[in-house]
Amino acid sequence: MPYEPPTHTVERSLRATTGARTVAGVDEVGRGAWAGPVTVCAAITGLRRPPEGLTDSKLLTPRRRAELAPVLESWVTAHALGHASPEEIDDLGMTAALRLAAVRALEGLPVRPDAVILDGKHDYLGAPWKVRTVIKGDQSCIAVAAASVIAKVHRDRMMAELGGASGEYTDFAFGANAGYPSPVHRAALEERGPTPHHRLSWSYLDALPRWQHLKKVRFSAEAAALESGGQLGFEF
Repeated sequence: MPYEPPTHTVERSLRATTGARTVAGVDEVGRGAWAGPVTVCAAITGLRRPPEGLTDSKLLTPRRRAELAPVLESWVTAHALGHASPEEIDDLGMTAALRLAAVRALEGLPVRPDAVILDGKHDYLGAPWKVRTVIKGDQSCIAVAAASVIAKVHRDRMMAELGGASGEYTDFAFGANAGYPSPVHRAALEERGPTPHHRLSWSYLDALPRWQHLKKVRFSAEAAALESGGQLGFEF
């Protein structure tokens, strides 16, 4: 399907209204996975014209993402990645884990940004960062789109290596599903149970009676309901 290319409109607005000179685009991947980390990329692009075909990573084929990511890494002014592990997700909850990963990414940049464009409608980053949330920012904002592609390719590569490095977890097909729900992933969970790379506080374990004893109970039912919105996504 045709799509409108991203622009620097939001970044120009932030520069004009806040005086920000350095603006970072931030996007995450892995929020809805059952296994693996949540990964955040922070990218600074300036106001230069982006490589042809840049858009939200979810609108690109895996092959096109893989081709575009190294081009973007050379093109951006700076970028950095931050991760929060499955253990941190279980201990902190997804919102706090996202903030942890985002702060790690932002602090990994060579310069502290004056403002941040955050994909989505919820500001999980908060003070002291100056944040502008943009719904579908990964489609409309150049810096966020670049961050989305870089984050997705890096996390997919991490999960593929996790699934194939020793052969121990090949049954889970992490290289194909990146830790998200899939028939092969579900079948492996039912047969073998969760690996050390799975999130053990999540509700998928409720459907696995054989492995329910491994579930971590960390927070109240009310908080669990709030977190469950991040458990339903499918991103292959």
